[in-house]
Formats: sequence, structure tokens, C-alpha cells
Amino acid sequence: MLTWHAAPARNMIMKKLLPFTLSQVQKWVNTYPTPFYVYDERGIRNICRRLKKAFSWLDFKQYYAVKALPNPSILQILKDEGLGADCSSLAELYLAEMAGISGQDIMYTSNNTLDEEFQKAHQMGAIINLDDISHIEPLERVVGIPEILSFRFNPGKLREGNSIIGKPEEAKYGLTKDQLFKAYQIMQQKGVKRFGIHTMIASNELDPDYFVKTAEMLFDLVIELKQKLGISCEIVNIGGGVGIPYKPEQDEVDLEYMGNEIQKLYQQKVIQAGLQPFTLAMECGRLITGPYGYLVTRAIRHKNTYKNYVGVDACMANLMRPGMYGAYHHISVLGKEQTALDHVYDITGGLCENNDKFAIDRALPQISDGDILVIHDAGAHGHAMGFNYNGKLRSAEFLLRENSELQMIRRGETLDDHFATLKF
Repeated sequence: MLTWHAAPARNMIMKKLLPFTLSQVQKWVNTYPTPFYVYDERGIRNICRRLKKAFSWLDFKQYYAVKALPNPSILQILKDEGLGADCSSLAELYLAEMAGISGQDIMYTSNNTLDEEFQKAHQMGAIINLDDISHIEPLERVVGIPEILSFRFNPGKLREGNSIIGKPEEAKYGLTKDQLFKAYQIMQQKGVKRFGIHTMIASNELDPDYFVKTAEMLFDLVIELKQKLGISCEIVNIGGGVGIPYKPEQDEVDLEYMGNEIQKLYQQKVIQAGLQPFTLAMECGRLITGPYGYLVTRAIRHKNTYKNYVGVDACMANLMRPGMYGAYHHISVLGKEQTALDHVYDITGGLCENNDKFAIDRALPQISDGDILVIHDAGAHGHAMGFNYNGKLRSAEFLLRENSELQMIRRGETLDDHFATLKF
């Protein structure tokens, strides 16, 4: 469980405790240039165990969404905890392989899939999850008929997406119900005997009942597939999208409640229908690493014009969620956690883009040049979404081990790295 504390009443704010102290970070920044990422191993391991325990009533598999934090050192920790990998590109397959994840511990879900991606996924023994009925022909041409195959279902108007993903019928992913049944029938006739089913219709959703309803939708679909086509699905993947409380006033998703409610549905529907037991799967990324990643940066400039700005040495190239989505990320000023939030700032980076801001009109303690700021909940879709616009270099990544040792798991880029592909 996350540990929470209340700051003094004058701050009127709550947020989980940092896994490191000011003195630790001061030692780190004296050795390594900011900005950099720090990931908390203990927190990552604990959430893995908690999720597995919530679904311990049946065979359960969590495929970590590699795109959220594509680093093999992280994937090795997740493998230790019994997690598999949800991959969507050739590079992600190779990263899983580096971490020792292979076979049916990988679910490969992509779209506009290249031939070489099908080849690598098949070579590794991954469960291939087709995004469209038109992918059957290239899959068969490239690798033949696999032993086990899954399809991605898009429910269209049958279900509402959430505000991030939008309406399922407007999403580019997945098969309609009619296409789904036709695709299963085609592959059944081609000799496939083992099947899975998958959907993904929400992102960063905090309502646990949303996932209970998604499970119910797939359970009904699995029963119908059995009744109409005689197909028994071995893997039922209800997708990821479990959100995290980015804002201090938000509550985390009650995984135990979600597991209990889905168990009730499983007993009422799947067992009553006489279906064979199957593996229930999820592909959470944000839930597993999001709250346990931190972007460490320094305040380097102040500017007071129509607004008060604090410039930091990180920028949107390090963490693009606030600039791209207007997403909230909590910010701590180390050493000033108990100080009144009596200043209002925009926290900005140095890109030549006006949306290069980590916070807008944020109440914070007074910030001085040289202060260390920590941006919370950056462990998913943070470093992974980085870029090199304006020649900004990708930052280093560190793993805070359970014994408090700081381990570099990716060095920062250099100008030589940035220019290495130029032919001049």
C-alpha cells in the first residue's frame, strides 16, 4: 500500500512520501548532472505483489506494458516478480529478450504491424494478438499458422471509452464484433486450436468498476464464442489503463475491490456456463512503475514579467505529459516540504515552445536558484516519450535499490551520441 502523510494545514495538501531524502539527493546531484530519473525498486516490487494478490483466486498474468518504461533493468525486476511483457514494437521485443522474458510470457499487440515484427514475435514464441482481420494474411505468409492466437476487440458503441482514449468507435485499434467472430472462424478452419481475446478501451482510469464492466463484457463474449463456434479462450486479457493518483486529492484504485468484483462475475458467468478455466490477464504499465519514478531537476533561472517563472534544467523533452496533455504532476521542493505554499509560479523548461511547462500557476514554497525540485509520478510515459528537439539530450536513469544503493541503468546522452547518425 502507498504511504500517505498530511502536510501542515497551511499547505492543505497530501502526497505520498518520497523514497529518498534531501541529503541523499544532494550527494547524487554532486556526482551526476541534473536532470535525471530515479525509480524506486521497493515500490515497484510492492505494487506487483499487491496486484497479483488481488487476483490470486485464479490463474492470473500481468503483462507489463513495455512502452511505459522501456529499460531492461526494470523488466528484470518485473520478471523476478512473475510478470510478463506486453510489447508493441520490434525494439520492445528485443528489450524483453534482454531481460530474459520470452515465450508466452510475452503478448505482442501492435497495429500496422511490419513483417519483421511478426517474425521476431513468432521466433520468441510470443502470443501474437492481431489488431485487425486483414493481418491474418500477412501473418500466415510471414510465419505460418501459430500455435496460439489472440485478437483485439473494439466494442464500438457497446462501451464508452474514457476521456483520454475517447470513443472506441473512433479508435484505430481492434476488430468489430462481427469481424471478431469471422476472424476466429477463419483461424479455426486454418487449424488454430488455442485462442485468446483482448481489449483495451481506457487509459489512466481511476474507477475500479470500469474494469469490472470490461471483464464482464469479455466474459460474455467468451461464453458466446464457446456457444457459437466451440472456441475456448485460454487467455482473457482485459487490458491495462488502471490509473494512478497524480493529484494529491485523488485516491488510488482499489485493486482488492476490483479483484473481488471480477471474481464474483467469473463465478456467476464463466463457471455457471461450464467453461474451462482460463488465464485472466492485464497489461498495466502506468500502475506498475508510474508512481515510483521521479524526475530530479534544479531551479536555474527566475523571470518575472506578466507572470512569475522558475526555469529548471529539465524540459518537455524529458517529460512531455504536462506540455502535451496538460497533465498534472506533483512537484516537491526538497528541504521545503514543510514551508508554506505562498508563491505562485509557472515551472518551465528551456525549449523554444511555450507549452514547455511542468506546472502553470502552481502554489509552491519560495524557490531559489539551485533548489532541487522533484517531479512525482514520472515512472511511466516519462523518459520513454523523450525526444531531442532543440538538440536537448536524453537524461540518465537510475534505480534506487532496496538497499538504498543508486544504480545507473541508462547513462545520459552526449552530443557525440546526438550527432552519431549524421552523414556530414
